[in-house]
Amino acid sequence: MTGEARALALRAIPLIDLTDLSDACRPDHVDALARRALALAVRPAALCIWPQFVSGAHALLAGSDIALATVVNFPHGGDDIERVVEDMQQAIADGADEIDVVLPWRAFLAGRRDEARRMVEALAECLPADTHLKVILETGELREPSLIAAASRLAIEAGAHFIKTSTGKTAVSATPEAARLMLGCIRESGRPVGFKASGGLRTAADAALYLSIADEIMGADWATPRTFRFGASSLLDPLVAALGGDPEA
Repeated sequence: MTGEARALALRAIPLIDLTDLSDACRPDHVDALARRALALAVRPAALCIWPQFVSGAHALLAGSDIALATVVNFPHGGDDIERVVEDMQQAIADGADEIDVVLPWRAFLAGRRDEARRMVEALAECLPADTHLKVILETGELREPSLIAAASRLAIEAGAHFIKTSTGKTAVSATPEAARLMLGCIRESGRPVGFKASGGLRTAADAALYLSIADEIMGADWATPRTFRFGASSLLDPLVAALGGDPEA
């Protein structure tokens, strides 16, 4: 591997939310994911898993520097605010550090933008100070640049700590075009809001592309685990390979 590939791996791995949101996910899958993350010489930023697995993963990650993320209103993006708030509160009680919530994008598309705003505001208002809220816009369904930009601004203004492209459950997930729009909105807001690219990222070239977009728009030193994440698991393998493979291999 080249020095460039190694440098990319050292930069990108700490930005990964190592994710298993597959329908077939089981407790042993989550355990294996957590143990792999803990064994790596360069660790990912977080694990992102279904809510029912949070308490078990919390015990495994206790005392580590790996955050624990989970999802609510996922993947459908409904508009039941009370239910989503309850789900978030339970996840936090179980040990979640970060909440990835799907914006009610169908309501947004139907012109009911206040409903979408109220959900983000409701979650942000009752979020503990040390917990982060990532708002999933589902940009592949919003499609139009003007709608992606409007949803980004809405989420930022309503209290999101991160805005995230996608659930990874739709035909179109993260795209460079959506990333540019979202990062532009973050820059224009002047707020300390992060960006997460999720869905379809599998190669080191994918990581390099999205980091280059962030560097161009936000500056070379902006992308850190506090401001930039990749929602991916497939992405880890090629990056770890650039560092010589897993420690236990």
